[in-house]
Amino acid sequence: MDLFSPVQLGDLELANRVVMAPLTRTRSGDSGVPGDLVVEHYAQRAGLGLIVTEGTYPSHESRSYPGQPGIVTDEQASGWARVAEAVHARGGRIVMQVMNGGRVSHPAITGTDRIVAPSAIAVPGEVRTPQGKLPYPVPHALTTEEAVAVKAEFVAAARRAVDAGLDGVEVHGANGYLLHEFLGADSNTRTDVYGGSPESRARFVAEVVTEVAAEIGAGRVGLRISPQHGVQGVVEPDADDVAATYASLVDAIAPLGLAYLSVLHKEPAGELVQDLRRRFGGKFMINTGFAEPTERDEAISYVADELADVVAVGRAVIANPDLVERWVGGHPENAPDPSTFYGDGAKGYTDYPTLAQV
Repeated sequence: MDLFSPVQLGDLELANRVVMAPLTRTRSGDSGVPGDLVVEHYAQRAGLGLIVTEGTYPSHESRSYPGQPGIVTDEQASGWARVAEAVHARGGRIVMQVMNGGRVSHPAITGTDRIVAPSAIAVPGEVRTPQGKLPYPVPHALTTEEAVAVKAEFVAAARRAVDAGLDGVEVHGANGYLLHEFLGADSNTRTDVYGGSPESRARFVAEVVTEVAAEIGAGRVGLRISPQHGVQGVVEPDADDVAATYASLVDAIAPLGLAYLSVLHKEPAGELVQDLRRRFGGKFMINTGFAEPTERDEAISYVADELADVVAVGRAVIANPDLVERWVGGHPENAPDPSTFYGDGAKGYTDYPTLAQV
């Protein structure tokens, strides 16, 4: 397989196999409405085979960061409609990552009287809020009935995203946020149907994905997971438990016929990742993570060696809106500036030069 060849992910026709990974950039202000800057940012990157948006909150209670976009209000949906239109006008494909931040937040960010999680266990450390750094609060443990309502928020967000013109959604089950919190034995100490055994801890995520797929069509839905990534309090130290939990999850969703499964892991060729690929049986996306950004030769080899069908790339896409053109021609790349990853304004967001501008 060739990284630069077309590929079909469910209902999604991609011109190449390089995917823009979901990247938190906090440029949507207090309102959570994607504005002109966000429209330009994504449109610049339409040459990627697929754009996965930054994590977008499906309810005010689920917001994790100041400046994070939402898909709750009509105004937010209209902002995303402009993003989708701009990406499509340049021939691109874009799906929305729907993300409930769970306990990785603070009422000073959400504007609500609580944050939620599977269990009343706080994330270690501090969170940046508009009022400065504060300790992560102890979250409210969702009741079984409340968890059902959270599933409905994912479904409603997926419907709003597709109605706004996006090509589909990616359900965020990774990086320590709510769905990952249900998967982790160290963050989920529930005793109901969503806690206990690996199969029970996987159940909530499987049900979210199943219901989203039923609402908008499985061919428009992807799932992102990050087993053993160990961030934001979901450490998953027991390798056998991790293998059993994620095997249960993937076995549950494999029959749905999803567009893809995306796995964030530092060892894409390892037994855990490749076992999940075999179990899933559909199109498979890999992302090696934050610590070791994926480079051109690695991405080419992952596809050529049939470790994955598509490769999600983060930092190189931040700094190179025309990354595919650069990689095809073997051209030099702009270096990303981490000091501008988060914040507001165009600097480090829409001002990286293309080859044509150089």
